Amino acid sequence: MAYITIRDRGEDSFEEKKSEFIGYAKRVETEEEAKEFINEIKALHKQARHNCFAYVIGENYGVQRYSDDGEPQGTAGIPILEVMKKSGVTDCAIVVTRYFGGILLGAGGLTRAYTKGASIALKAGGIVEKVNGLKLSIEVDYDLLGKIQYTCGQNMWYIEDTEYTDKVIIHIYVEEDNKDSIINEFIQITNGKAIISESEKEIYFKEENRLYKNISC
Repeated sequence: MAYITIRDRGEDSFEEKKSEFIGYAKRVETEEEAKEFINEIKALHKQARHNCFAYVIGENYGVQRYSDDGEPQGTAGIPILEVMKKSGVTDCAIVVTRYFGGILLGAGGLTRAYTKGASIALKAGGIVEKVNGLKLSIEVDYDLLGKIQYTCGQNMWYIEDTEYTDKVIIHIYVEEDNKDSIINEFIQITNGKAIISESEKEIYFKEENRLYKNISC
C-alpha cells in the first residue's frame, strides 16, 4: 500500500484582474474532517464572494466531492478536484476563496484561476506518500558504528535516533517492501555481528527518501 497525500496544511494566494484568490489545502482522513475544514475557511472568509472546494478521500479515491459555491457551473469545483486527481493526491481537501475585484474573468479565466489556486495550495502543503513501514533497530559494537553510519549515508537511510550504552543501537524507519534487503545489507557489512530487531508495521509518511512516523497538519 502506498498512496499520495500532503505533508502539512498549505496556504498561498495570488491576484487575477483585481480578484484575490486564496488557496488552502489540508490533509483529512474522513469526510467529517473535510467538512470541518471547509466550514472553518468559510467562517474565516465570510465576506468573500466565493469559497469553492473539493476533497478526495480513500486510497482508491472512493469519496469525491466538490462545489462551485456560486461560480458558473464547472468553473471552480471540478478544476480544483482535477488538480488533486492529476497529482494523484488523496485524503486531501482544498478550498479556494475568491474576493471579487469587479472584473469578470469568463469561464476560461475562472477555470484557470481556480486550477492555479488549488495547485499553489498543494505545493504549499507539500506532497508526500503514505506507505507501510516499520522501525529497524541495529545493535552493534562501537567499532562497527562508523561502518553503519557510512552505509546509511550512502543509501540515504536517515538515522532517527542513536542509543549509546555498552553497545550502540541505531534506529531507522524503512518501507516494508525494502526491509529484507536493508537487513541483509547490515548483516553483510557487519559479518553477521549486528543484532537487528523490527517493530510492528505501521503507516508512515514518505517525503523524498525519508520516512516520518507523524507529520503535522
